Amino acid sequence: MTADSTATVDSTAAGDTDFGEVSRLKGVAFEYLTLGASLVGIVALAVLLGYVAADAIGVGAADPAWFPVVLLALAAPTLGFLWYAARTPDVLDVIEGLSVRVVGGLELAVALVVLFVVTDVQFLFLLYTVGVLPAAGLYLYGRATDDSRVDFPVPLAVLAVGLLAGYLLKGPIDTYPLDSLIGLWMLGVPVAASLGARWRARAGTAVGLVVGVGVLAGAAAAGYGLAAASGLGPEVGVVLALTPGAFLLSYAGEVALDEPVGRRGLLFPVAVLVGLLAGRLLVSALGLAGPEPWIDWGFLTSAPSRFAEQAGLYPAIIGSVFIISLVAMFSFVFGVGCAVYLEEYAPESGYGGMVTNVVQVNISNLAGVPSVVYGLLGLGIFVNLVGLGFGIVLVAAMTLSLLILPIVIISAQEAIRSVPDSQRQAAYGMGATRWQTVKSVVIPEALPGILTGSILALGRAIGETAPLIIIGLPTTIFAAPTGLFQKGAAMPMQIYGWAFLPEEAFREGVLAAGVVTLMVVLLSINSVAIYVRNNYQRGS
Repeated sequence: MTADSTATVDSTAAGDTDFGEVSRLKGVAFEYLTLGASLVGIVALAVLLGYVAADAIGVGAADPAWFPVVLLALAAPTLGFLWYAARTPDVLDVIEGLSVRVVGGLELAVALVVLFVVTDVQFLFLLYTVGVLPAAGLYLYGRATDDSRVDFPVPLAVLAVGLLAGYLLKGPIDTYPLDSLIGLWMLGVPVAASLGARWRARAGTAVGLVVGVGVLAGAAAAGYGLAAASGLGPEVGVVLALTPGAFLLSYAGEVALDEPVGRRGLLFPVAVLVGLLAGRLLVSALGLAGPEPWIDWGFLTSAPSRFAEQAGLYPAIIGSVFIISLVAMFSFVFGVGCAVYLEEYAPESGYGGMVTNVVQVNISNLAGVPSVVYGLLGLGIFVNLVGLGFGIVLVAAMTLSLLILPIVIISAQEAIRSVPDSQRQAAYGMGATRWQTVKSVVIPEALPGILTGSILALGRAIGETAPLIIIGLPTTIFAAPTGLFQKGAAMPMQIYGWAFLPEEAFREGVLAAGVVTLMVVLLSINSVAIYVRNNYQRGS
């Protein structure tokens, strides 16, 4: 080897491994620079949300001494308990379990109340009674007894026939039970059966029977009692008594019996309540004036008003929950289905492979298209071409679904791609078909990643305003939507409308209360979804 060739080899090797001069200073500087950038971003966001929350709570009307008194009374027992729980993992797990069941149960209750508001409850009662319930009973019977006569197609056929019968019976039947009894029948019976079966498995048939009957009786009594005490309708009281009430009590009972250390976590709500009561008594005894919050029960349950003190967000809350539920359903079904096809079934070579590549590139490009363009797309397709009409709930849901569909597809593809190919080969080696491999191996393994992408996408959809403006969703509406083809408001649109009102109380107090409500709904949905994803990930 000549000297020139040796120099070339050395220079090439040096070029391939040119990490620069060995020095820890640059690495440490880079680490602290990224840490500083993160802290600046977090602090700036916290300050902004703090200002908004202060306006929503109306802290300006409170005595300066009110805050330290309440914080001391509330924070002392709460932080003390959390400090103890942080050193006792079993107790911390129970606190986390209680918190998630409360938040998740309240979210489910809101979703069910929205379902009661936006649908014909009597029609649902018929469909459930003659269609869903017999089919579900037959399916569960078949699974419990391994009876081949009621295999997969039979429950499906019973469901189809039952739904058709329910549709036909809607006209002739004109007398129905009260809405609260329908709620108890459609929700209370499944919940009682589920919890009864759970306790039967661990403590015997008698205990399971007592739990099932107790759930129904307790839900009826607590629901009507809650309705009488709070002014809510009895159907709302029944829903709240069942979700989160029944599940929370069942969880507390299991923890009390099974976890000698973790059961101490059940005292956390007591510590919080004691702090709240102590703070209330102290400020009352000292005669301290508290804040005058814009966000209260009346704000959440009232319609918008031209007077700031009477303005509410109820129709927009119902509209947002309705729209985002449809978006979740559309985007998850179509997005995950598309991702599964592209990753597992789509051809990779030949003309089919070229088409697949074109589709992949276009999906990636669509993920970066501004949201206003999707608004124009929804306006062109759903309003002008299909003729569904301006500002209706279905158009809003489908437009937002188009907006987040590329994100859901790409994140689902990445999750499916991350499943080791050895698992697929192992399934094929055991004689499984491609469908069985996808259903039993790939999707369960990829589900945590799929849920992560879907959660982030739904978080974007719930706060979008531009597409909703383009498709003509009203900024202010005084009644909640009661069907797919009715006009409905959404929280971002209502907040957008308040921002341009001349009265200062709207632009500061009412607007801030709306933003805080939107953030609470968004964070609660995300937190429960993340908890479910993490639990599923640990289980898998």
